[in-house]
Amino acid sequence: MSVRQKAIAAVCQMTTTVDKTKNLGIVSELVAEAKQRLATIAFFPEACDYLADNKKDIVAMAEPLDGPTIQSYKKLAKDHQIWLSFGGIHEKLPDESEKICNTHILINSEGQVAARYRKVHLFDMENKEIGVRLMESDYVVKGSEIVSPIATPIGQLGLSICYDMRFPELALALRNMGAEILTYPSAFTYETGAAHWEVLLRSRAIESQCYVIAAAQIGKHNKKRTSWGHAMIIDPWGSMIAQCSDTIGIAVAEVDLKLLEKIRKNMPCENHRRIDLYPKVQALNTSL
Repeated sequence: MSVRQKAIAAVCQMTTTVDKTKNLGIVSELVAEAKQRLATIAFFPEACDYLADNKKDIVAMAEPLDGPTIQSYKKLAKDHQIWLSFGGIHEKLPDESEKICNTHILINSEGQVAARYRKVHLFDMENKEIGVRLMESDYVVKGSEIVSPIATPIGQLGLSICYDMRFPELALALRNMGAEILTYPSAFTYETGAAHWEVLLRSRAIESQCYVIAAAQIGKHNKKRTSWGHAMIIDPWGSMIAQCSDTIGIAVAEVDLKLLEKIRKNMPCENHRRIDLYPKVQALNTSL
């Protein structure tokens, strides 16, 4: 495991709307602020490109990964010499007119796409008591693979998106594949965020002994959607070391791989895992 000094990560929070131009302007400002605060990588939330309030517009507004929005993100990364994580881009598929992919892309400081992950767990919820219906499978194609962690300036980065955080199997799979940092770019609903956001993120950090970085949408996007916010960075001990306030902005923290190594050494949970008794986990580990 390599050790890097002052590996600064910036976690970003924003309120995306249907206006792509306005959203890109906010992203640009946050990238500049992250660079000014000495971050080597900045993390943006799910749906940072746009957030529409109906299926027709969600699908119609999607772009391929060589479209103008991604080209703008690449330019930002290259111009500022910073890595950028964009979780939950609406990816238009070449042979699909009714559905898109929810795709997490990682762009390096040279403006190149270093990795792409398509969300494997889709968020389907209909709660008539609180009047919320969010059926991601209505317009999104489910991802079919776990992407191996990518070497970045802050460490080995495992890619996930939002609802994926509810599935510890994915976090443990990424840890077993070499991840040191897990990412959960999100647009968490206000109700579920208030109840589960922090406890889920801290749990994923503790059980995997990884840093967790969760960029977040915050506030009211349209008449149908309000997000919880509270973008944060959590260390492998489960301590919150950075959190955004209740508005658009960023928070920064150092990713200390010496601390990660110490925690894993002092509490070697992976050496004690009884995969002989966990058939599903054993099968997953074998397949990887």
